[in-house]
Amino acid sequence: MVQAVDEEVSTTVVVVGGGPSGASCAHWLAMRGIDVVVLERKQFPRDKVCGDGLTPRSVVQLEALGLGAELEARFHRYEGLRAVAFGRTLDIPWPNHPLLPSYGFVARRRELDALVVGAAADRGATVLFGHEGIELERRGNGISAVLARRTNDGAVVRVRARWVVLAEGSNARLARSLGAIRDTSQPLGLAIRTYLPSSRSDEPWIESALDVRDESGRVMPGYGWVFPMGDGSVNIGFGLLTNQGAWRHVNTTTELARFVDRVRDRWGLDVEHPLLAKPVGGKLPMGTTIKPVQGSNYLLVGDTAATINPFNGEGISYALETGRLAATLIAEARRTDSDHPLTRYPALLGGHYGTYYALGRRFVRLISDPRVMAPGVWLAMRNRATMAPVVSVMANLLPPSVETSLRRAGDLGSRVRTALGRSTSTPSLVSASARQ
Repeated sequence: MVQAVDEEVSTTVVVVGGGPSGASCAHWLAMRGIDVVVLERKQFPRDKVCGDGLTPRSVVQLEALGLGAELEARFHRYEGLRAVAFGRTLDIPWPNHPLLPSYGFVARRRELDALVVGAAADRGATVLFGHEGIELERRGNGISAVLARRTNDGAVVRVRARWVVLAEGSNARLARSLGAIRDTSQPLGLAIRTYLPSSRSDEPWIESALDVRDESGRVMPGYGWVFPMGDGSVNIGFGLLTNQGAWRHVNTTTELARFVDRVRDRWGLDVEHPLLAKPVGGKLPMGTTIKPVQGSNYLLVGDTAATINPFNGEGISYALETGRLAATLIAEARRTDSDHPLTRYPALLGGHYGTYYALGRRFVRLISDPRVMAPGVWLAMRNRATMAPVVSVMANLLPPSVETSLRRAGDLGSRVRTALGRSTSTPSLVSASARQ
């Protein structure tokens, strides 16, 4: 469709999407003195479906953006994961790690995302809120411009750019127009959450129930969570790590209500109080199952590239990381006046996440069978010694030395079975530049 254009803007890089991946990319580009325009269809602050939990992987990236003091001042800090299953409760601190902190935060996305995109603007990025990317103008195998519709008056703005980053989130309409397609044979996650008042909202642990069951009593391949906000409320939700096979027709709204009923007494939930937010859900494209993620002068980042962790459905850290990686490659492309550096992007994603995510996809297929899920969780929950490495694996927090030795040994499967009590596990990767 050819749009009538009302205004034109020229820049070096245009980023479509102002969430964590797009804002991170814009920040690191602007820090290098590169002109960048961010097109964000919403006005900030805006809500976002999320558990709101920031793992140490997320924290290190946010601290690198200069937001460490804001995190401490504004959000609830927690020390690790409380795993609950089969009548047992284990408090597992985040592991000591040479590159990552041993703490996380719980932060509402309407506040967090505004902070991240604000950091990009402070560095010099131009952020155009209320501008929805609607069409791409092509140049050979690449993109010459992005057309955006301004939501307040309907005007169409053409943004010409040398390089383009698509950070649209899971919807990714423009990326799909380029042929970026998710492998539907691979698992797709689903999640739903709401907020409720709680008398325990200052707990130092985020909690996951690993033995959630459907109406027939089968343990499902997912978990329920309660994340304390520190303000008198909790983020409470239910996540399903696959919608394939027997789990295709799970009603997540029903399962959330069932989970709230399960934990209301222990968490002091005021279920008679009106919900603090309408339950909202979304799809989780996981495990880098979208291809291609790169063209001659464009890159896909974050959820648009399906970089969500298949082990736990967490996506913020990978959004921040891939946005930063994309900025590094584009900066090199600008320095060399060549698109060639962008061709390394798929291989770099594979190097960072490939083995881990491949194992995560196998893990999800494995736990889709209740006969595997239930005994696997039961074995892992025997004590803290067996559960701690499982948590490190599922949150992708193993140290680089472990990752390297695992790859060199070529013995991932054996290590995986050992870490999950002969059930599951995986290596992790933290960018060596995480604290640079």
